[in-house]
Amino acid sequence: MQQPPVIQDPVLPNQVIPAPVIQANDLKYDFISHDNQISILQGLNLSIDAGEQVAIIGSSGSGKSTLLSLLAGLDVPTSGSIQIKNSPFSSLDEDGRAAIRAENMGFVFQSFQLLPSLTALENVMLPLQLKSHPNAKALSLEALNKVGLSARVQHYPKQLSGGEQQRVAIARAFATQPAILFADEPTGNLDNTTGQMIIELLFNMNAEAGTTLVLVTHDIHLANRCQRQLKLENGVLTALTTA
Repeated sequence: MQQPPVIQDPVLPNQVIPAPVIQANDLKYDFISHDNQISILQGLNLSIDAGEQVAIIGSSGSGKSTLLSLLAGLDVPTSGSIQIKNSPFSSLDEDGRAAIRAENMGFVFQSFQLLPSLTALENVMLPLQLKSHPNAKALSLEALNKVGLSARVQHYPKQLSGGEQQRVAIARAFATQPAILFADEPTGNLDNTTGQMIIELLFNMNAEAGTTLVLVTHDIHLANRCQRQLKLENGVLTALTTA
């Protein structure tokens, strides 16, 4: 995994401190609905350091998933900027953002986002193959073993339970050894027992990999597992707690 860039400490010139892995400045996002301009984010600022675990919470429709999409470069802000590892990100074109995503980011979604025509192993291998990784199969098998699915590698998504599908998604996310993992309601489609198992798995693997975790959730138990909780309300983030 690439180390984040460093900057010189202005107080102690001989010391260096890591630059934020994610930096959002004066982020705004609007959309047009029935000829009306709707403001979702209003001058939002956010800084996330390497290895941090940050939960973004808020009421339904508050823009949590929109913010995650912007930070991941899946959408672009109306104004403001996002930097990844101290380099421009939101100002890049789609190809440029896609290259940064492939190099630095993993994703876990509420709806799993597995390709139904691919086996569990093939789903995990896909992002590695897109990067022409020479050890795609070995890394994917290792990741599936870590999530307890070594006996299910040749099964298709329709042959797996919801919890098993999410474990495949987690394996896929970590197989590429991302610097940043984005998770959007990762337990939203699971029952409580399965959801708790997925939470434990997600945080255990995250701790092992030292990945920066940014997750959107309405589950307060999941949010409490993070070091920081940020509430999105009226387009503004407010810090709630620090673990």
